[in-house]
Amino acid sequence: MAGVEPIVSGMAGRYALALFELASESDAIDAVIADLGRFTGLVEESPDLQRLVRSPVFSSEEQTRAIIAILDRAGIGGLAANFLKLAAHNRRLFAVGEMIRAFNALAAKARGLVSAEVTVAQLLSDENLDVLKNSLKTATGKDVTLNVKVDPGLIGGLIVKIGSRMIDASLKTKLQSIKIAMKEVG
Repeated sequence: MAGVEPIVSGMAGRYALALFELASESDAIDAVIADLGRFTGLVEESPDLQRLVRSPVFSSEEQTRAIIAILDRAGIGGLAANFLKLAAHNRRLFAVGEMIRAFNALAAKARGLVSAEVTVAQLLSDENLDVLKNSLKTATGKDVTLNVKVDPGLIGGLIVKIGSRMIDASLKTKLQSIKIAMKEVG
């Protein structure tokens, strides 16, 4: 299938694909997305959990015991819990964030959604987000979910990345282009 870019690849992609297939067979994609989202939130909120996930110092047994306790306390069960326990047991927790992103990409594609990474200089209003989402929907022909990040270094404008395509309409890039053009002239 030349010309078709893979959605997921590498070790994280293999784990995500296996989880996606199991979730599809069990008709549990929504539940897995919700549970993995809760786990991601826990990791983002806790420096200790971030250390557990990223540090190679902890043994497989220590990571597995800690993950089991965290999942029980958070009420995360089913396929997502088994998946996270397996990742801990196999010493793959360091890649769990990438695995979750790959799983979400597979789920979005199955639903006919496209995910766009949008970097803006400042937060957009709900109205502007709707305009952007509709513009991207028109351009791609598919429903678009936005992952918005704020980078004040852009000065203004935005950068949109969908798959391997990127549109850089940031003021920072335009100013750099003008600077280069001025050097060529003078």
